[in-house]
Amino acid sequence: MIGGFFLPDLRLILPEAILIVAVLYLLLEAVIRKQRPLAVIHKLHNHYGLLALIFSLTALIFLHAPGNKWVSFEGQIFLDDFVFVAKALILLGSAAVIAISMPDIVKDNIASYEYSALVLLATVGMLLMVGANDFLLLFIGLEIQGLSLYILAALYHHRLKASEAALKYFVLGALATAIYVYGVSLIYGYAGSTDFEAIFSVIRSESINGASIGLIIGLVFIVASMAFKTSAVPFHMWTPDVYQGCPTPITAFIAASPKVAAMLIFLRIMFEPFELLYGEWKTPLVLLSMLSMILGAFGALRQTDLKRLLAYSAISQMGYALMGIAAGNEEGIQAVVVYLALYLVMIIGTFGCLLCFRGKNYEGIQNIEDLVGVSQLHPKVSFLLSVFMFSLSGIPPLAGFFAKFYVFKAAISAGLFSLAIIGVLTSVVSAFYYLRIVKVMYFEPVPEDLPISYGQTVTWSAGLTVTLNICALITLLFFAYPSLLLDIAQRASFAIVR
Repeated sequence: MIGGFFLPDLRLILPEAILIVAVLYLLLEAVIRKQRPLAVIHKLHNHYGLLALIFSLTALIFLHAPGNKWVSFEGQIFLDDFVFVAKALILLGSAAVIAISMPDIVKDNIASYEYSALVLLATVGMLLMVGANDFLLLFIGLEIQGLSLYILAALYHHRLKASEAALKYFVLGALATAIYVYGVSLIYGYAGSTDFEAIFSVIRSESINGASIGLIIGLVFIVASMAFKTSAVPFHMWTPDVYQGCPTPITAFIAASPKVAAMLIFLRIMFEPFELLYGEWKTPLVLLSMLSMILGAFGALRQTDLKRLLAYSAISQMGYALMGIAAGNEEGIQAVVVYLALYLVMIIGTFGCLLCFRGKNYEGIQNIEDLVGVSQLHPKVSFLLSVFMFSLSGIPPLAGFFAKFYVFKAAISAGLFSLAIIGVLTSVVSAFYYLRIVKVMYFEPVPEDLPISYGQTVTWSAGLTVTLNICALITLLFFAYPSLLLDIAQRASFAIVR
């Protein structure tokens, strides 16, 4: 382990540095060449953004030494196997979203060229989050990510729904930030530090007499703020409105990398500075998981809007991931990493399919009924969307089944039998609304009064085609070779378990 700060340790933030340079270039290039048509700028920026993410991922891979832990900037930033996996998932998710959103961004021709730059900036915040070893640096990462997402949500400000969604997101996000800061201030007041290792040492030294009430209350506030970021009940209220109000490419981004990053840092916080307080945080996380699975599953039953349905689906999916954290063991950590990796694949594939469709208006497909007869018009896209729906519902032998199987197994091994049973039951409920989408595409008769988006064309791009095919192959064939992801998850768990 290398502590302190010296020039060679700057390589630990090389992936972030590449993205920051790319953001500055994109913004300057757009201002200097603003006489170009907006569609041309969008297309170039999407390609530049995708290249920057690929270079950042390449730098991360080549600089990582498996099994080692490197610490720099006076212990505030570190890189180990868990952080490496987290950063790789974030970069892959952001790159995939830019790839699938290229045709839609160009088609909409919005009066803004900041989309790719904001996606990269949000990604920088996520990378800082998962690599932080201090609550103050984590706060900086959360704010860089959060502010970028608020602006993205408001990027289509000429649409009323987008403005409303952005306002709700910002107000509730500011509340979550205030809760986080207050929690950190309590922890600092009682532990004398915001460093993860120092807080763990203080808790260990106090373990004989029990942790101070100030640390416990601070932990409660931290859990509440992280629950907001992960859309866990009862801090989920922003999710359906933001998913519905944002344009589909932005919704796809919010549903992908930010969710994965928030859940992974949630896991790290619970298992690193507060590992010895498992008895105190176990029950709250069990309740968060249970409520998220129940409300997400039953809330989606009433939805007719596709994006609101996917929002409640995301709430339920995060409940399954929280089950692995609540297990509080090494098996739970592995299950969460596997679950989030497969969730990322499935949700990007789902939004990629929705972005394929082009309706007669700018909004394209909005409601479930808009998918009536799509299987006859576009059999390939319908098949891919059906695969992702079956997988999200947890039907074997698709990847989604194994994702849920591992978290259920971790919960049972930790003695959380009631939580596992509720997870199985809500998974059965969720199958109804996922399979309803398949039913509408393949078995619903085409009505005489056709929906506005019926007869839509399908727009393909190279990035969209490659991304969808990769997501579909992973979803379909994960059962044939699961050991690769399981080994990666195991190495990540070894980096956290003390």
